[in-house]
Amino acid sequence: MRYGILSLPLVFVLGLFAGSVVQQYEVTGLVISVDAPHNTVLVSHEQIPGYMDAMTMPYRVEDPRILKALKPGETIEFTLVIGKTSSYISRVHVREYDSLERDPVQNRRLALLDEAMQVSAGSQSTLSPGQNVSDFSLVDQANRPVTLSEFRGKVVAITFIYTRCPLPDYCMRLSSNFAQLQKRFNDHMGRDLILLSITFDPDHDRPDVLAKYAGQWKANVEGWHFLTGTLSSVKQVCGLFGMNFWPDEGLMTHSLHTAIVDREGKLVANVEGNQFTAIQLGDLVEATLTHNNPQISSR
Repeated sequence: MRYGILSLPLVFVLGLFAGSVVQQYEVTGLVISVDAPHNTVLVSHEQIPGYMDAMTMPYRVEDPRILKALKPGETIEFTLVIGKTSSYISRVHVREYDSLERDPVQNRRLALLDEAMQVSAGSQSTLSPGQNVSDFSLVDQANRPVTLSEFRGKVVAITFIYTRCPLPDYCMRLSSNFAQLQKRFNDHMGRDLILLSITFDPDHDRPDVLAKYAGQWKANVEGWHFLTGTLSSVKQVCGLFGMNFWPDEGLMTHSLHTAIVDREGKLVANVEGNQFTAIQLGDLVEATLTHNNPQISSR
């Protein structure tokens, strides 16, 4: 992962010698893990201009109660406070996903769909981090049956797409994220890491269509599977992760989710939306890969 700090700005250095000057920076990043016993949260964030490169850093929180509300995969905004001999983060809050690209009418319809699906789902509810992910079976781009359970012992990243999606910020971005994961973890694809791109347009996205789509992304056939199945089986899998969709004038209106499942089959994170970077997603995957197995690294 990316640890370290760049040289400090002159005003900060002079402030240290002055004895009491405190620097504050507003930061946005993706939660990688929460360490309550040590009162820290590991965050993958973008560059902090004039202070720090984009990297993954553990930060001590000012109020330990904050950690109880944080989960891996959430985007948070916080204030980084730098003192003479220590630092911490304060004013932490989770940034809710709000698509700037989606039409407001679609937003309202999607919200209503969320409520309707939760009611109709009955006993099936969206999984929370730490819960076991139920096994499911679909078919991949080579028309081979694929079950989640066959990847036990490996880390699995799951996202949801449909091949006709015309927006570069939606399914194409999620597929691009996976393409960059494949490049970053090339030596571990199929052996330690599996990528699953599940279509929610199975009537159109049959295996032959998915095979062409996989070719566009130069997918590693052993490690990156594009999955389809019956509409009912696809809906069942989508429901596990709170993934909602419906046909809309020849296209699909849908939510956006990317999930990480650990080697024991437990959900690590369910990242909503598209407002995170492939590097941040990769940091989340790397943390999951290296958990109890520090020999593995993308570096």
